[in-house]
Amino acid sequence: MKNLKNDDTKIFALGGLGEIGKNMYCIMYKNEIIIIDAGVTFPQGDLTGIDYVIPDFTFLKQNEKKIKALFITHGHEDHIGAIPFLLQTVNIPAIYTPNQAYGLIKRKLSEKNIQYKNLYIYTEKDKIKFRNITVEFFRTTHSIPDSHGIAITTPNGIIVTTGDFKFDFTPIGPMANLHKMAEIGKRGVSLLLSDSTNALTEGISMSESKVDEALAEIFRRHNGRIIIATFASNIYRIKHIIDTCKRNGRKIAIFGRSMENNIEISIEGGYIKNKDILITPEEANRLPEHKVCLLCTGSQGEPLAALSRIANGTHRQIKLKDDDVVVFSSSAIPGNGPSISRTINKLYLKGVQVYTNTSLSDIHTSGHGNQEELKLMLRLINPKYFMPVHGEHRMLKKHADLAIECDIPKENTFILENGEVLSLYKGKITKSGTVQASDVYVDGNRIGDISNAVMKDRKIMASDGIVVVIANVDTIHSKLLGTPNIITRGFILVNYNFELLKQLEEIAKKAINLKLKDKINYTEIKQEIISQLTPYIYDKTGRKPIILPVIMNIKNGY
Repeated sequence: MKNLKNDDTKIFALGGLGEIGKNMYCIMYKNEIIIIDAGVTFPQGDLTGIDYVIPDFTFLKQNEKKIKALFITHGHEDHIGAIPFLLQTVNIPAIYTPNQAYGLIKRKLSEKNIQYKNLYIYTEKDKIKFRNITVEFFRTTHSIPDSHGIAITTPNGIIVTTGDFKFDFTPIGPMANLHKMAEIGKRGVSLLLSDSTNALTEGISMSESKVDEALAEIFRRHNGRIIIATFASNIYRIKHIIDTCKRNGRKIAIFGRSMENNIEISIEGGYIKNKDILITPEEANRLPEHKVCLLCTGSQGEPLAALSRIANGTHRQIKLKDDDVVVFSSSAIPGNGPSISRTINKLYLKGVQVYTNTSLSDIHTSGHGNQEELKLMLRLINPKYFMPVHGEHRMLKKHADLAIECDIPKENTFILENGEVLSLYKGKITKSGTVQASDVYVDGNRIGDISNAVMKDRKIMASDGIVVVIANVDTIHSKLLGTPNIITRGFILVNYNFELLKQLEEIAKKAINLKLKDKINYTEIKQEIISQLTPYIYDKTGRKPIILPVIMNIKNGY
């Protein structure tokens, strides 16, 4: 980090800028750092074999003695998913979290066998004070209970981050605390960091209560079994599905581990009350169809999720019936459209009726505010400077434009990339310096050692396959024993390409014999095989598979 005053306040993101997810924001003043959220993103199709993408913790590791606490805005994976990996890398003295997120984090740490005792619950009445920094909270509305924005008071000014939010004046849960937002705004906020997820969507987002009405109508209209797929993290949606089942005399069976975990934690936290109507899949199969609702994961067409297995006919406990009704109470995450369509087509082929979210069927609404709600937040907080967060670049740009419409000067808006630093000094903000903030890949239990070279090889193997050349060499007599053996995976159909394989064997044979004339050097032999086979294979097939030579050292011809 360069060209920064020692007594300024630094603000930067380790994740969440130019992307949806991986949220992690840092506020630093002298020897104090507070962190806001530690989330993951889930890999897109080009990240073959990767489980999660997490922020780069290098800067935090280098400065871990300055860290005072991690504060969590709410319990979604893109805000808490990286906590287990963070705790394995960096010493975090304390984590402050809302109640619902507390239960989710505790379970997440337990599953990873991580012992951590300094996990504390906050409410919006709390105020956490450090030597130079004070942190307080205000309640927001989102699709999960206990969502909060956070206000951080530093010697150089107040910084507010909204977390994920919308404004819903008829919510399923508690109202957002507009009064406290306005009160914080009246103090004079230097910088606002605000959720940009729906910055491209005009108007106001639909109230969750409208979804409640639409789902209630489906329950009134149908006497068959109702199967509902939604996000396991959308607790308020799950709550009113359960409440609707209660009103309509239906029992509800849960499918999907993440759904079960979230409901269990929500019952423990008191957010879901009607737990008496929850039954096992076996009980659901014994009840009349009009008495049953199935709540499951798989709204994004995930191949292994419950709904996908039900649609494929491979689910152990549930088989589709002609008068079943399937409801997708969710929206498509970008990139998931094709997999959702495949699942829907399979359901139609089974003869069931399918509801998706359309202008004629309001069975889903976003937990993120549209443009008019983003403007309302800007007006309530009334910041001097503005930094849009949590969004792709086009979303950040549009959110900055909305801020300009709300009378924030263009020169006071900052569209940054992860790692770029803002310096707040006596109420004035400038861009200054950078910190390390790259993507870190998690593959099983391996964190951060999956390099771009590895990812490149995986992409090649996925698209062009692999060719293995196995050769036996008598190192005593510098002689190739027999013809090299060619094994391929993901490259060609062996039964239809005997001639091509024979040619590859001959080329490999000539390449090896060429190098055996000199002093035996295994690296040079392997490189010669690769350099000879690569252009030939590309010329004949248009592909560039990974070529892996294996030289077996056979001494004395045995």
